[in-house]
Amino acid sequence: MISKIKNRKEVFAWSLYDFANQPFTTIIITFIYSAFFTKVIAENEQIGTTMWASSIALTAIIVAILSPILGAIADSGGYRKFFLILFTWVSAVFSILLYFPEAGDTLLALTLFVIANIAFEMGTVFCNSYLPDLSNSKNSGSISGFAWGLGFVGGLIALFLSLFLFPDLDAIGIRRINILVGVWFLVFSIPTILFVKDRKKEKFRKHHILDSFASIRKTFRTVSYYKTISQFLIARLFFNDGLVTIFALGGIYAVGTLDFTFNEVMQLGIVLNLAAGIGSFVFGYIEDKIGVKKIINISLFVLTFSTLLAFVAPYFLFQKEIFWVAGVLIGLMVGPNQSCSRSLMAQLTPKEKQNEFFGFFALTGKATSFLGPLLFGIVTSMYNQQMALWIIILLFVIGFILFNRIQFDSLSLQDEN
Repeated sequence: MISKIKNRKEVFAWSLYDFANQPFTTIIITFIYSAFFTKVIAENEQIGTTMWASSIALTAIIVAILSPILGAIADSGGYRKFFLILFTWVSAVFSILLYFPEAGDTLLALTLFVIANIAFEMGTVFCNSYLPDLSNSKNSGSISGFAWGLGFVGGLIALFLSLFLFPDLDAIGIRRINILVGVWFLVFSIPTILFVKDRKKEKFRKHHILDSFASIRKTFRTVSYYKTISQFLIARLFFNDGLVTIFALGGIYAVGTLDFTFNEVMQLGIVLNLAAGIGSFVFGYIEDKIGVKKIINISLFVLTFSTLLAFVAPYFLFQKEIFWVAGVLIGLMVGPNQSCSRSLMAQLTPKEKQNEFFGFFALTGKATSFLGPLLFGIVTSMYNQQMALWIIILLFVIGFILFNRIQFDSLSLQDEN
């Protein structure tokens, strides 16, 4: 794919950002540190699950507020690269600082995590906004899919390296893995920072801040003009909440409900990242053939089925094996779902609004994303983690229904190739 693109060095450098930041999602949010927090740092798993869910919710609210504002400022002043570098470094440094919290240091651990996670999400916003510059309607799917696939390769390698360096995965080993995540992020984001170019540069002026708010107000006022985009963002709001909840609490569910050890969770993470990488690469090419709508529908169907499989797993003797199957299926679909969502947004977004609209892309991804983890925590406190999986299933189903009510412009999307 890269060899067929004229600006292949820049595309590859941009794709490496996913390679750089994926270990943060894989190791800290989904599989290892989240479970470590609930099992070791927090008072007990029930309290830990609620506190972790609340930290995810707080991140979502802050990112929802910041992303459209900073996106509009970047549009006005050409400061996209500045924000990308700033948030990358903040996320990496605070990931490293997660080494220090020990058992009982819940406030310190959550404070460091929330700052690292906010910076991670904001860095992703500005990285995503480069996609329309680097692609067109014919190759945005393959470029986005390649980047997501490369990201999961990064997560996979980081997991292997973690097992090699810290095979016992005791408390000190898990704390040291955070240092690996931060250093990895710093090193592999360098090509993106050096070789991905901004298309507009000018000196910052005070009016850029005022212009950003004016631009946001104008976008809200004219949202009916962008009917397809608004409908897509609303649908994505629901099914992305389901994904956010899986990412935030998947490892916690495996450890708390199915008695996975930290080593087993790490092994599951390796397999899921392998599946996710394959899914991203393969479905990125398929998307350019059959269109984003069909791929997103396939992913939502499989994600819903997989979550149901995870729900019934505790009722069977081979509960861990069933959960493994569910996990692999989720892994195969996570990459295509997110990649196709990013690709679809790039195809629908007006060129002059790319940073601001990708800010709203993050806004809809985060505006209510606190609800999934928060409801998961509430249902867990009232019943158990297994019953809480119905929250995820419901979010996927609502997202699927809303997505299929959208009337896409066949001239702009390639659903009927």
